[in-house]
Amino acid sequence: MTVPLLQMQAITKDFPGVRALDHASFEVRSGEIHALCGENGAGKSTLIKILGGVYPYSTYSGSLRINDTEQQFHAVRDAERAGIAIIHQELALIPEMTVAENIYLGREPRRFGVIDRQRLYHEAGELLSQFGLAIPLQKPVYELGIGQQQLVEIAKALGRSLQAHIEPRRSLQSGNALLLVLDEPTAALTESEVDILRQILTQLREKGVACIYITHKLKEIFQIADRVTVLRDGKTVATQSIKSPECTEDALISQMVGRELTTLFPKRQARAENGSNPEEVVLRVENLSTYPSEPPQLENVSFEVQRGEILGIAGLMGAGRTELISTIFGADSGKWSGQVLLDGIPLQIDSPHEAIAQGMALVSEDRKRYGLLLDVDVTDNMTLASLGLSADLASYGIINHNAASEKSEHYADSLQIKTPSLGVPVNHLSGGNQQKVVLGKWLMTHPKVLFLDEPTRGIDVGAKAEIHALMAKLADDGVAIVFVSSELPEILGMSDRVLVLHGGKITGEFVNNNLTQEAILRCAAGA
Repeated sequence: MTVPLLQMQAITKDFPGVRALDHASFEVRSGEIHALCGENGAGKSTLIKILGGVYPYSTYSGSLRINDTEQQFHAVRDAERAGIAIIHQELALIPEMTVAENIYLGREPRRFGVIDRQRLYHEAGELLSQFGLAIPLQKPVYELGIGQQQLVEIAKALGRSLQAHIEPRRSLQSGNALLLVLDEPTAALTESEVDILRQILTQLREKGVACIYITHKLKEIFQIADRVTVLRDGKTVATQSIKSPECTEDALISQMVGRELTTLFPKRQARAENGSNPEEVVLRVENLSTYPSEPPQLENVSFEVQRGEILGIAGLMGAGRTELISTIFGADSGKWSGQVLLDGIPLQIDSPHEAIAQGMALVSEDRKRYGLLLDVDVTDNMTLASLGLSADLASYGIINHNAASEKSEHYADSLQIKTPSLGVPVNHLSGGNQQKVVLGKWLMTHPKVLFLDEPTRGIDVGAKAEIHALMAKLADDGVAIVFVSSELPEILGMSDRVLVLHGGKITGEFVNNNLTQEAILRCAAGA
């Protein structure tokens, strides 16, 4: 019997107040794509950080073997020398450096002791071309969207992996192990970028490269993986072949959550029946155009949202979806023209502070960069946006910490945030619970209009269902919701109406009655 490329047995890892892994076991064969799934907090990222040397050998118990040879990784470089390349959920790019410089960071080609920039850009271009990635090499990473940044991170890992594979000094004596780990690789990618990634993984599989594929998108598992392992509460629940008749989406969900899951897209009351006036327009946008560059990112965009309505914004990456809601919220520094009216009153919002004061809230697409103070505790994060709105929380510049704790505890309980205490820094929480902290922060401001940009990106199916249920409840309570999503089933499942953007213009507007993905995609492509 062939020895697996990777064997992790009885892995146990503790953090203060919580056991992240409890005798978990996991194995991967050479040349296979092995999906690893589970709810946020199930232990997936912890397991991968042990494999990648982020958590050194002395900080956990259990056995890690590659090509049947015991490994004791004390640092990330030890894992890299073993041919392991990991793309974590948290991107590790330097924003001010160019795409090419990021790809070869720490292993720059040199000539006479000096970085050979011509060779660096040439080899980076060849690497991107090999895998069909069209990204400007000279562009600073901070100028890229989050989806393109994800592709740069993938290219960076591929470059490291391939170098480890072809340079014997960087591989194990027992053989050229080559293992690529992707943690939520498609969370920020468009459909076309996801297709490119699938092609890349297929190429690597044909070359004998093994891949661990972590995702909450169950359909992707069945499209690309050979086998799947499910973790729950730090334990290995099951490992099975994708081709097994018992391996279905429903079975995986049941194994992941350990309970019966309510419907992913909750049925809502008709807006005429939810106690509010469905014809009352809360937000009206007229002829909105933005001018950070030529041509405008947004051009003559007009729409309205009624009280208790969920308006979905669809479109491809670069269509202007994020720019639209961030401009209305005052979070975009570019110039704009047009008119924004709230409850019929024209507004001139130039900053998020002004938008918050007017009753608006924005959950951004990148919660770790724009939504949270990662090293700050749950209470301070949840009360941050409300300090200037409530005299109960702060008066004359002095924070009432007792009131802040009480309010935070109320929202943490109602949102079912899983945390040892509200004094824990939010970077210790899972992705789903971090997103709930962001939502709690904005709900504390009692918004009239709630903007949600990719609200369920990178969170597990259980947390996703909870956020969908929260959206439905808020709409039933009269909040006007405008939400952006790259997942068309989510757009169709949650929206009352759908706007489609292409090239900064509205190319389609639909009442969500027998609306199809095909109709949205045609408008998104500008057809």
